[in-house]
Amino acid sequence: MQRPVDSKFTRDTPAIDVIQGIDLSGKFAVITGGSTGLGKETARVLAVAGADIFIGARDEVKLESAKQELVVGHAKNVFAAPLDLADVHSVLEFSKAVQELGRPIDILIHNAGIMACPQSYNSFGIESQFATNYVGHALLTSEFAPLLTRAKLSRLVVLSSSGHHISPVMFEDINFNQSDYDPWVAYGQSKTADVLLAVKASKHLKEKGVTVTAVHPGMIQTELMRYMSPEEAAAAADQTAEQNLPEFKNVEAGSATSVWAATAPELEGRGPLYVEDCQVAPIVDQPNRAYGVLPYALDPELADLLWTKAEEMLDRPLPL
Repeated sequence: MQRPVDSKFTRDTPAIDVIQGIDLSGKFAVITGGSTGLGKETARVLAVAGADIFIGARDEVKLESAKQELVVGHAKNVFAAPLDLADVHSVLEFSKAVQELGRPIDILIHNAGIMACPQSYNSFGIESQFATNYVGHALLTSEFAPLLTRAKLSRLVVLSSSGHHISPVMFEDINFNQSDYDPWVAYGQSKTADVLLAVKASKHLKEKGVTVTAVHPGMIQTELMRYMSPEEAAAAADQTAEQNLPEFKNVEAGSATSVWAATAPELEGRGPLYVEDCQVAPIVDQPNRAYGVLPYALDPELADLLWTKAEEMLDRPLPL
């Protein structure tokens, strides 16, 4: 599954270099979390290559600002709609807004996410990080599966993280109803769940022309860190140095792997893959928080079990 490919790019390659020579004219890209950070830069670079763009985000002011920047910049057609992935109604309204355009989706990037936030739950009683990072995107994947397959050769990119090394999915207590809440463990299991989402989607959609990839973008200082106090951010920086973890990337390099996963010809039909630094990541046996993918994140049986769990949580089927 994780067989390497010949990529000329590195961890420091900016996304704009990755897109060179690729023509996305007439293609339609949908990006969650497209108003700031990695999502915004990913949208901009895909627009430079000619793609029409649809972005979603919670903050409507930032969303409109990002849309206008794309309009003034490079995109021919730009669309935007509010999206709160923890809110099922919001997810369905966003899906409706996209579907009303009547276009196949050539590129779908599940970019939005939250990290290490205080304990909270959505209206279905689902822990907020799991609800936002996995369940909301699982619902969108189900909603958009017909549009992805209509595009014949399309890409689904799911942003995960080396944070999946922190924890597997704790099936016995996903919502921390029996155990003390740990924001980092909750984040870790949600990022493992994102890789499993890619595994599940690829199982059902690969033969219909959809290439599915999970992405570790690297460590980047974006709004994802908004729940961390200055002291926590400083402690994280110290831990990075002490454990000899990779240095932080800038947004341009951080978005490169998403763009590569969404467009690289050498990845066509290869999913599911877990990629990092514009390369296929190796499988590792032990958590290291630096590189590689752990086997439990690639387990197809766990991917099926988790999908069923999401259907139970939402009390609705999620057909693919």
